[in-house]
Amino acid sequence: MYGVIGKIVTSPGDRDELAAILTALPAMPGCRSYVVAEDRSDPNGLWVTEVWDSAEAHRSSLDITEVQEAMARGRALIVGFEHRFETTPIAGTVT
Repeated sequence: MYGVIGKIVTSPGDRDELAAILTALPAMPGCRSYVVAEDRSDPNGLWVTEVWDSAEAHRSSLDITEVQEAMARGRALIVGFEHRFETTPIAGTVT
């Protein structure tokens, strides 16, 4: 498996709009978990935690039309990316 955890920083007041864009994505092949969370200590921060079958499945998601459209809509709301971690998930639960 392949995991990515990243923090996205939005322009002031744009966090909710970006969260709405990111949480409206369709089911993506090979994606086991996709969680968007507000940073409790940063009013402009979002954390995205992803678990994929493989790094290739993650890369392939960037070719999905809806993902490309979401990236285009969200780009103007993003100031930067503060953190990005690649992981190898070993266990977890989904409810």
